[in-house]
Amino acid sequence: MSESQAPGPFGKAPSLDDLAALAQAAFLTLPEGFRKLTGDVVFRVDDFPSDEVLDELGIEDPFGLTGLYQGVDIGRRGGIGPAAAPSMIFLYRRPILDEWAEHGEVTLEELVAHVLVHEIGHHMGLSDADIDAIEASAG
Repeated sequence: MSESQAPGPFGKAPSLDDLAALAQAAFLTLPEGFRKLTGDVVFRVDDFPSDEVLDELGIEDPFGLTGLYQGVDIGRRGGIGPAAAPSMIFLYRRPILDEWAEHGEVTLEELVAHVLVHEIGHHMGLSDADIDAIEASAG
């Protein structure tokens, strides 16, 4: 999809700031108690994952990763020892836009919310299998 053909209110391909705003709006729709459980996790939107991240995960195609959680999940944090680095959730704009263009049955807002919640699940200590099971049971 070319930037001038992108559907939606943007008139062009959504920018990093646009995706950050969508992620913030999605986060604010989550129940307050759930949002509080996320603690001080940092959210960041980049165009693509770094080469180091792709190499570490064994992913060759930079479009193959829409989001990533980095940090120690809240279930494994201890009160003793040095403080852990801040937990971060990355959303990757170009892979998200590519997936959105390929699967037109969801809105960009829905896709960003899905990726965000998936990565928050990792922050909570859930595996991909756990998250998939929850999503399947929710319909």
